[in-house]
Amino acid sequence: MITQSAKKANRQNIKRRAQNDGRKEAMKKMLKTFKKLVLAKKTSEAKAMLPGIYKILDKTAKVHTIKKNTASRLKSRLTIMLNK
Repeated sequence: MITQSAKKANRQNIKRRAQNDGRKEAMKKMLKTFKKLVLAKKTSEAKAMLPGIYKILDKTAKVHTIKKNTASRLKSRLTIMLNK
């Protein structure tokens, strides 16, 4: 017999997992696009994209989908990659 609270917790878990997966997927797509632009030497387009990447990294860290230090490390590495 499954309790009502266990059923509710399961529903919450499913919903939160879907949101987290969506956030991570969006983040990964942006990072991949950014890296392709940098490798293709399209720095002006990559620079324009950087604030959006910072925003999505900060948001995913804020809701604990990724850790704060992970977001910080990624932002630092992306900036270094762009400035090389």
